[in-house]
Amino acid sequence: MTSVSPSPSEFPVESPADGTVNNFQVDLRGLVDLLSHHLYSSPRVYVRELLQNAVDAVTARHAHEPGAEVRIRLTAAAGRITIEDSGIGLTAAEAHSLLATIGRSSKRRGEGASAAELQGLENTRQQFLGQFGIGLLACFVVARQIRVVTRSARDPQAAPVEWLATDDGSYTVRELPHEARPEPGTTVHLEARPGAEEWTEPARVERLARDYGSLLPHPITFDDGLGGTPRPITDRPAVWDRAHPTPAARRVALAGHCSQLFGFTPLDSIDLDLPVAGVRGVAYVLPEPTSPAHRAGHRVHLKGMLLTDQADNLLPDWAFFVRAVLDTDTLRPTASRENLYDDETLAAVREALGARIRSWLAELAASEPDRLAAFLSVHHLGVKSLARHDAELLGLMLPWLPFETSDGSMSLEEFTAAHSEIHFTRTVEEFRQIAPIAAAHGLGIVNAGYTYDADLLALLPSVRPDLSVTELDAGAVTDRLDPVPTTVELSLASFLSTARTRLEPQSCDVVLRAFQPVAVPALYLDDRQARQERDRTAALESADSLWSGILGSLRGSGPRARLVLNHNNPLIRRIAGLPDPTLAGTAVESLYGQALLMSQRPLRPADSALLNRAFLGLLEWATHPVNSPDTPTAASEEDDK
Repeated sequence: MTSVSPSPSEFPVESPADGTVNNFQVDLRGLVDLLSHHLYSSPRVYVRELLQNAVDAVTARHAHEPGAEVRIRLTAAAGRITIEDSGIGLTAAEAHSLLATIGRSSKRRGEGASAAELQGLENTRQQFLGQFGIGLLACFVVARQIRVVTRSARDPQAAPVEWLATDDGSYTVRELPHEARPEPGTTVHLEARPGAEEWTEPARVERLARDYGSLLPHPITFDDGLGGTPRPITDRPAVWDRAHPTPAARRVALAGHCSQLFGFTPLDSIDLDLPVAGVRGVAYVLPEPTSPAHRAGHRVHLKGMLLTDQADNLLPDWAFFVRAVLDTDTLRPTASRENLYDDETLAAVREALGARIRSWLAELAASEPDRLAAFLSVHHLGVKSLARHDAELLGLMLPWLPFETSDGSMSLEEFTAAHSEIHFTRTVEEFRQIAPIAAAHGLGIVNAGYTYDADLLALLPSVRPDLSVTELDAGAVTDRLDPVPTTVELSLASFLSTARTRLEPQSCDVVLRAFQPVAVPALYLDDRQARQERDRTAALESADSLWSGILGSLRGSGPRARLVLNHNNPLIRRIAGLPDPTLAGTAVESLYGQALLMSQRPLRPADSALLNRAFLGLLEWATHPVNSPDTPTAASEEDDK
């Protein structure tokens, strides 16, 4: 029996000073702390490590003896875990070299094998799950002692070997009688450390084993130690690879799988089959809307072993409406084997998977419009996100994607059938103010205040060159409203002059039009250029002499906002007929404030001051009789100033 004291993991290093060889000393307790608190997200991964080692041992046995019968059995009972496999096994020398040396792996070195066997193992290496050589030491996150009984299949004459290690960093190796293990393979026994017993409870171990190992390529069974029949852990082939009598039956089977795996019944399922990339799986469409900012967690199996159920870099960002589960043998895991390494291979796979989802949409549009309509009623936002970068897909989706328009909610194809000239607003508030008036006067307006809609409208002319798409401006709306007779406008020239003078400090013009609905007395209109002009004016007021001259030279270079008074509205007619210009001006200021509030635009300090002044002025007028000597006049107001 060979015994090694608490610092077994040593690597020779040549000292540059005197040429002597020294050894790194690895503190096993510190390593366990590193594994459990920094490398691995949870102690649960110890089950994965056990399964991984067993499956890799069986894979190596198949490479060595293609016809060998293999099995893996996991047992959990009374704070102890046992996993037995009929894999390649180890000799005493290999146990010393491989089980207690960090970074070294039999899957890389193949010590004790002939040249031909080494070549076979190298060819088989791509099938192994483990690539980092941490091995059984990771099980110390839950175990106080690990006992391995193993017999090599490469050397049938070699005696079985026992490797016994404890969490203080020591281990022993001894040979056992042949009857201790008549057949090649390995049995690993774990004894739980105090405080970690919950991780060795049979129900939890079985659940973790199913979660990690259901798609592993070799049959695995679980025994709870109660004397019953061992239960299968693996469930192959994967549900997406199974034969089904009809496409409908397959969809039902996939829906059941999704419900069991993710907890929801999918709206639909999308095959993710990329044989060239070694990827096979399925994406499940969420049955409810989700935020584009939500990063869904996808389940990724690496050669059958669950790598992660929180992969958020597997699909393009726009595919936030699906949850995917797939198996791959090409993608690279991180060191902890709990996520995907974001490299060029993953980027290419991500692009290909996105193309597959896009093709699914195209297939629905071409052959199953009812299913597409059901999908878009829930997830139109995701399709809009995709279509804004893909003119071809936008053209395909035009009959289906809903938009809010001045004619109601409809697709752009329906809307463009009635309007060859399309205007859009950048805010929901602006649209809601102008939509009823635009609809009454035949002006086609689309609400682009929602996510992605402005981008899609900007792309629309590339799909439909016959259409004109422009942002709504005050002039376009004003031109569509009915002008009042010239004689009427001339008779109200004095009132309009007063109104324009009052609103000049707000950089707002006043125009008179007749429009529907009659109940709207005034409409506040501006556009991006008008807002820029207001910002220039505000900057001018606080600028120094140099900037004041520069900004002042730009005066009048841009359009201004407009207050459109509705001559059809009885209130406007009464205000226009007021004999007192001061009262008429105060009423116009009130109309301006009310229209501004209706547009739900932010108020500048000057606008707030105007609203306050107009409100108090109307209260003052309302509390004094018209003919009262106390009624304020324009002259007295000037004296007060």
